[in-house]
Amino acid sequence: MVPNELKAYIGKIDPPHVREVERGAIRRYADAVGNDNPLYYDIEYASESKYGTIIAPPGFFGWSSATVPSSEGIIGLMTALINAGYYRILDGGMTYEFFLPVRAGDTLIASPKVKDVSAKEGKSGIMIICEFETTYLNQNGDLVARASQTLIGR
Repeated sequence: MVPNELKAYIGKIDPPHVREVERGAIRRYADAVGNDNPLYYDIEYASESKYGTIIAPPGFFGWSSATVPSSEGIIGLMTALINAGYYRILDGGMTYEFFLPVRAGDTLIASPKVKDVSAKEGKSGIMIICEFETTYLNQNGDLVARASQTLIGR
């Protein structure tokens, strides 16, 4: 049921990109999501914690310093999905697995890939389910987090 031009993207990996985690950005993100935990903005408090420094709230992985769009992975699949007539795209959700805290000053490497593409018959026709996975490694090469995202094309 999944068109071959969409199946071809399974396993494709976008070029890794660098994400800088700055203390000010951590605070702005915490403010934006309404989280006033002092670990995210109070240097004195955070330095006395088990982390020894400011850490980022869950789900914040810094800002990309330079992202080069690639037609190999996620962007390519989205383009192929639209070209195949599935131009209505719905966010099917995102989950995270956390392994280490993200600290102010960290440099993360994000590596997004297309994990799977499948089809499901719905009341209004076929839906294409696209699953993506992004791993985040810190500057020491340690796995910090893994994000899984689902998009649904109709």
